Amino acid sequence: MAVVRDLRVLLRFQAFRRLLAIRLLSQGADGVYQVALATYVVFSPEKQTSATAIASAMAVLLLPYSLVGPFAGVLLDRWQRRQVFLYGNLLRAALASLTALLMLSSAPDWLFYASALCVTAVNRFVLAGLSAALPRVVDTERLVIANSLSPTAGTLAATMGGVLAFAVRLLVADSDAAVVLLGAVLYLCSALSSLTLTRELLGPDPELVQSRLGTALASTAQGLREGVRHLWERPAAARSLTAMTLMRFCYGALLVMVLMLCRYAWSSTETDGLALLGLAAVVSAAGFFVAAVVTPAAVDRLGPAGWIAGCAGTAAVLEPALSLSFAPIPILIAAFVLGLTTQGAKIATDTVMQSSVDDGFRGRIFSLYDVLFNVAFVAAAAVAALMLPPDGRSVPLAISVALIYAAVAALMTRFSAQ
Repeated sequence: MAVVRDLRVLLRFQAFRRLLAIRLLSQGADGVYQVALATYVVFSPEKQTSATAIASAMAVLLLPYSLVGPFAGVLLDRWQRRQVFLYGNLLRAALASLTALLMLSSAPDWLFYASALCVTAVNRFVLAGLSAALPRVVDTERLVIANSLSPTAGTLAATMGGVLAFAVRLLVADSDAAVVLLGAVLYLCSALSSLTLTRELLGPDPELVQSRLGTALASTAQGLREGVRHLWERPAAARSLTAMTLMRFCYGALLVMVLMLCRYAWSSTETDGLALLGLAAVVSAAGFFVAAVVTPAAVDRLGPAGWIAGCAGTAAVLEPALSLSFAPIPILIAAFVLGLTTQGAKIATDTVMQSSVDDGFRGRIFSLYDVLFNVAFVAAAAVAALMLPPDGRSVPLAISVALIYAAVAALMTRFSAQ
């Protein structure tokens, strides 16, 4: 298979192998931790979850990144990225352990959310740093392949972490706290694996590194203005980022719908609903994998904008055709299709961003990328909360999402022809 051959080529780069190990362990831990949070918030027997409650939880956990994200970008362009991976994952291991203690002690919800917020806030630094560091460990010729395999491998690792969390929760220990502690162990392993890389290898360039935190923070506003201006001067990157943000909105709205269907429409018990949600996650992960296989060839043939248009157009046609029945099998097929199209578009977008943006701006741009992702996800959850009935079946939501996909496809088709 071409993907196996490409992976063998990339794995010849020692630094790429080590950066990939950091990503796999870190995002595997993310999957474990996020599933533990989801089961605690959505599937706990004592909680009567609604779409509004899910949207509120997402807002609490994600909206503050609109403030954290820009600071992350400015600091990533000044701090050594290897050190961000080391100390960031050590901090997350400690904070995840605190989350487990709060679950066991029946602490107030606000304290639990504050702990979870801190864990996922650090995640903004780590994920943006991984994307910004990738061009430092592979050559330009192989950047598209690296963007296909590395982030997709991370997404698959997160999914497998989620599957592991489901398995532990259902088969080993009926305790969300135990699952969170498993995530803490994986965060610790990711931190230790970063020590296999030298401090300077992942950048940024030494002349950009500032050791004083106050100096870096004082330049935040100017750095953000320069980053936005830098992006605005690169229309291909700005258009791709806009399209990906809209597709992320669609994915978020449909995720809330699937959560509600699993919780109320398709199952009579919390355990059955949890198992169905785990199956949906596995099927979506299969779509991510297929995207990694087909995207390099598709981008070579269609160009990044053309491939994004194709992904959005496919979703626009198949999403309503499969989801309007609100039956498990068609929805699972839709999960595969949306996993493929969303990840395929993301790979193309990542490549455009990395190839168009100068190294000194990548941290800021990828942090803004993360902020837009989170705002789009929270906005999608809020819209879904307004449109979804208690059992999760909403024809207007499914049609609205299809129309957004169609608009993205039309716009990117126009730009790909230019």
